[in-house]
Amino acid sequence: MRVNYSYLQEQFADSEAILHDIKGLLHTAQFTLGPPVQEFEESFARLCASRFAVGVGTGTDALFLALKAIGVGPGHEVISAPNSFIATTGAIVATGARPVFVDVGEDFCIDPARIERAIRKRTKALLPVHYSGCPAPMGPIMKIARAHKLPVIEDACQAISGAIDGKVTGSFGVAAGFSLHPLKNLNVWGDGGAVVTSDPKIHGRLKLLRNHGLQNRDQVEIFGYNSRLDTLQAIVANHLIKDAEKITNARIRNAARIDEGIRDLSGIVLPPRPHNVRQVYHNYMFQTRDRDRLLAWLLEHGVEAKIHYPIPLHLQKAARHLGYKKGDFPVAERQAKRIITLPVHQHLTDAQIDYMVDTIRKFYTR
Repeated sequence: MRVNYSYLQEQFADSEAILHDIKGLLHTAQFTLGPPVQEFEESFARLCASRFAVGVGTGTDALFLALKAIGVGPGHEVISAPNSFIATTGAIVATGARPVFVDVGEDFCIDPARIERAIRKRTKALLPVHYSGCPAPMGPIMKIARAHKLPVIEDACQAISGAIDGKVTGSFGVAAGFSLHPLKNLNVWGDGGAVVTSDPKIHGRLKLLRNHGLQNRDQVEIFGYNSRLDTLQAIVANHLIKDAEKITNARIRNAARIDEGIRDLSGIVLPPRPHNVRQVYHNYMFQTRDRDRLLAWLLEHGVEAKIHYPIPLHLQKAARHLGYKKGDFPVAERQAKRIITLPVHQHLTDAQIDYMVDTIRKFYTR
């Protein structure tokens, strides 16, 4: 049996309704900031329990523009985690600021107990990552932020519809960045992103920043960027956002089935699953000391497992100028050697999940 990681061919096997609306776009020729973009922004803001949403070019742009909107720039420092995808740190660097890393907890998210010792005079913002769809511990993070009068930008790129005690990811900080990359829970036909905020001033600045700083066709308020969500991608998103809850619930159900099937195995360490946290499983990850052998076993038996990510950000060549060394973030480094990712998408059948579980169990009970 095959268990594929990608599900895009299945998800878009019947796309006639989307293609119909795209043909309508050809008639209007409103390819940039057309009405579907505003429609998406209104729907996405509601989904994220925020007053405003701004559609942008990518999830990376969403983080970068959110940081720029609160004034992050050269001479500043932004605190984040060393185990995220490179886009998180890349967005900080793109502003001219310096990323400052803090180690993570067993949930793979930034450890609030370590944040305060990283705060310095140049610290301008906190950028926690809701890694793999697991909300970071925002209660203690926000308490620290308030105590030090620091704005929080949430990297929610992997966590659409996540929640803590019913409060949705993206609604904790002053703004949050989301990705609409093809493999995200809410996806489009290429790159796309969105920033949410409930602050009218930040919203106004974001709209300027994403479109060259233009107040209108002829007036330039500030020097901005070219990072508009394409109208075509907004059309796709408007179709898929209707199914966002169904997709999320399917992933949660699939993850629970996998948990139930492997949690008793002595070679596996599952991350915490707090009852008050809604984890939305962009990825399904766990730790094992036999990671590389298990990966080879799964691939040999048709299960398309992956590794996210084998080299932490502070040990990447691009980050050498930051001065970090091996051993600086032991939890993230240990996890990078042990984490494995399984398919968890909404198109998995129970038979595929059971096969995946059975394949893992055979590996540990051989």
